[in-house]
Amino acid sequence: MAGCFVPGARAASRCDELGEPPYSEAAGRLTRRFLTPAHRAALDTLSGWMTEAGMAVRLDAAANLIGRYEGRTPAAPALMIGSHIDSVPNGGRYDGPLGVTLGIDCVQALRDAGRRLPFAIEVIAFGDEEGSRFPAAMTCSRAVAGRADAAMLAMRDAAGCSLADAFAAFGLPQTEPATAARRPGELLAFLEAHIEQGPVLEAEDLPIGIVTAIAAQKRLAVRFTGVAGHAGTTPMRLRRDPAPAAAEAILAVERICSGGEAGLVGTVGRMSAYPGGFNVIPGAVEISLDIRAETSAARDAAVERVLAEIDAIAARRGLGASSELLQALPECACDPALIGRLGVAVQAVGVTPRRLPSGAAHDAMSLAALCPTAMLFIRCAGGVSHNPAEAVRADDCALAALAMLAFIDILERDGLEQGGPEGLE
Repeated sequence: MAGCFVPGARAASRCDELGEPPYSEAAGRLTRRFLTPAHRAALDTLSGWMTEAGMAVRLDAAANLIGRYEGRTPAAPALMIGSHIDSVPNGGRYDGPLGVTLGIDCVQALRDAGRRLPFAIEVIAFGDEEGSRFPAAMTCSRAVAGRADAAMLAMRDAAGCSLADAFAAFGLPQTEPATAARRPGELLAFLEAHIEQGPVLEAEDLPIGIVTAIAAQKRLAVRFTGVAGHAGTTPMRLRRDPAPAAAEAILAVERICSGGEAGLVGTVGRMSAYPGGFNVIPGAVEISLDIRAETSAARDAAVERVLAEIDAIAARRGLGASSELLQALPECACDPALIGRLGVAVQAVGVTPRRLPSGAAHDAMSLAALCPTAMLFIRCAGGVSHNPAEAVRADDCALAALAMLAFIDILERDGLEQGGPEGLE
């Protein structure tokens, strides 16, 4: 029928709508950081879409937007579906928000069909997964999983604003993000749909895939300290310049992580020189380290080698060197029973089930401490992500929504509501 609602068909276009001001901090590119006016604008529009789909909507104490579609029994435990709505600077439009808009479409399909389930469905839009404003990632999903703490509130952004003050400016209590924690048993499971951010599905001509596990990750800040001086009057042989040391360290990261086992990757995404004058030898240089691997052991071994090289570089050049661990995330396996059910759902929509790991971190890692988790990957063009060239196909999004609805059907058929997570065994 012309004009008939097709679940998933509009999900990508809604992400496109959220890719422009006022939903971005800059015209012509997408930058949406946590607790900014762009974040607020996105929340307002998503809240309207959730309400139109038949959900009761609220903003929790950690700035997560939650739409709830009640089950047959009020206050029943919920299947949570969602992802994040923040972006990296100059990022893509589908990394995160697509999982939220697909969840909204699934709920609307259930409402249009007049269906209520033995469990509720909650669609969540996490406000901060990327860590683009504050140094740690997944702030919001960690709060939901009961892992928020006072140290988190003391984090500061590049402008010196603490997370506590940012919450206050956003109209949320400074000291209460921990109250966003959900109690065990409130959530039956968590399903996150997300673009693959890699080339495997496209290479195999598959629209969707099933995530088996998420890689371990560490974030560190490294600082080389030397002596600031005049760029024109200090001879090269008498300098204690930390910038070349930082360059050596970056090359060491590349060398060590290129020669490691499969899945080991290392990235230096931020570099800052202080005091930052064009004609001043820097007195200090800071770099970020992001090192990931399929296991925590492989990740930690690489971090240890990199830090040893940093110490050696600093000693050879007469510099100081220090490092600060900002975040450590262990590898996270998705729930085997949910993986199996998601495989059945994918097959039910005519797609060969393809299982693959994720090298990217996701909010599902946080939620795994609270309830069983599953992830559905969606093909993205060229495997490109964290880039304005990020792209998806509308028909892939429609298949993803159908697979998610089939997954919901399977959970209902298998009596997921009977006994909570134990029903997954």
